[in-house]
Amino acid sequence: MKSTQYYPVLMTDDVTGTASFYIDHFRFEAKFESDWYIHLQSKEDPSVNLAVLAGDHQTLPEVVRGRGNAQGLILNFEVEDVDAEFKLAKQAALPLVQTLRDEPFGQRHFIRQDPNGILIDVINPIPPSEEFLAQYSADSLPE
Repeated sequence: MKSTQYYPVLMTDDVTGTASFYIDHFRFEAKFESDWYIHLQSKEDPSVNLAVLAGDHQTLPEVVRGRGNAQGLILNFEVEDVDAEFKLAKQAALPLVQTLRDEPFGQRHFIRQDPNGILIDVINPIPPSEEFLAQYSADSLPE
């Protein structure tokens, strides 16, 4: 299968509120908007997309319709300046579930939540410790 685009779709009971969260705090803009589905695209990178879908909409198979919000999901946003993004998150008084920290496997990051409880990991790659260095392929080593 050759994919031409890939993006997550978040099922929610609050399509407008969820989309507004990503527009207000992650610099997305709506490219398609209805009362049951909003397609968002990053203002900074058009290849970064996210969609929000009413969890009870008829487009979903009946077996999953109305199940509520996604669980067991983390959205990763890799950014150039995680410290600046952390400062903005603190100023906006948004729920933080993990404060800014460095990980030995090669990430500086913090984790917050969207209005549905979906975890959002804001990441900047950093050099890994010697312990984790050998686990990276040569072409994917963080700098």
